[in-house]
Amino acid sequence: MTHDHFERYHCQIALPGFGKNVQRLLQNARVLIVGAGGLGCPAAQYLAAAGIGTIGIADDDVVSVSNLHRQVLYTPQDVGLPKVEIASKKLQQQNPGIVVIPYNVRVTSMNVMDLIAGFDLVIEGADNFETKYLLNDACVLSGKPLVYGAIYQYEGQVSVWNVLQEDGSRSPNYRDVFPNAATAEVPNCAEGGVIPTLAGMVGCMQANEAIKFFSAKEKLLTGKLWILNVQEHSSYTVRLKKQTAVQITGLPPTISTIDFDSVQKMAAYQFIDVRSETEHQDFNIGGKNIPLEILANNPEVLSSSMPVVFYCASGRRSAAAARIILNRFPQATVYSLEGGLQALKKTSSV
Repeated sequence: MTHDHFERYHCQIALPGFGKNVQRLLQNARVLIVGAGGLGCPAAQYLAAAGIGTIGIADDDVVSVSNLHRQVLYTPQDVGLPKVEIASKKLQQQNPGIVVIPYNVRVTSMNVMDLIAGFDLVIEGADNFETKYLLNDACVLSGKPLVYGAIYQYEGQVSVWNVLQEDGSRSPNYRDVFPNAATAEVPNCAEGGVIPTLAGMVGCMQANEAIKFFSAKEKLLTGKLWILNVQEHSSYTVRLKKQTAVQITGLPPTISTIDFDSVQKMAAYQFIDVRSETEHQDFNIGGKNIPLEILANNPEVLSSSMPVVFYCASGRRSAAAARIILNRFPQATVYSLEGGLQALKKTSSV
């Protein structure tokens, strides 16, 4: 370790039990951050500052004005530009002594295993259940630890999934704790709101767990779920099972999304509303109404040789419906209406 490096990291090297040997572990560490948003930004900033040797950032989104209140790596001048390109440039400026690798791609079941292969640990800052499950399953299958984070309004959560324990077992993973989250109609930050400081706190906690993984594994949030409420000034830790109880044998399929304009250009398709009967009667854009619960219990109720487009309020239940059909009929052509009716109402007179 050079004198310059010693000066830069002096305050953490001086920590009891840390020292230069742990700093070398950080310099040799490779961490992939999936999602360069509210969680990924602070996590990446502190990992870069701490001297994690190689940081990968995967995200296919561009900076928008609505990101700026919580995604603090970006400025108004960055609006419209790829997040990973801007983030990588700024992180590299912050610490020229590390390697930052941008991956301007959507993480899917086709590329996730290759993406995570070269990294020791993955941090997920995804804002949708599909990616959370996909990353979880990929990390389980490849034996990688995954640092989980989630934020909504005033509450955040952090845990560390799938860590190899002394007895050879693995700690619980996302499916152990949230087996049915994909069917829940939980708004994302843009829909339900989020206080910006919460994103910083949870992202920093994720970075903290990543640093601990390379320096103090015995104190990790494995088998635990840390929950923070910034409005009530409260935090507590829920103890989970000591080891995983689920069997994961493959990756969930990545669901294709489609916008309404593209649907209108299709020669033939079947529209399916997977909301409740009451929601459908209150407002719909056509098609047959098959509530998600009915479809989940009896996927054979859908019989169509033409492409099927599922829709719901936000796109979450429709994505779950598409996944149900693909699991039962792998050759089917199914789509989830992108953003659901909420996005459609914002961009049209429907």
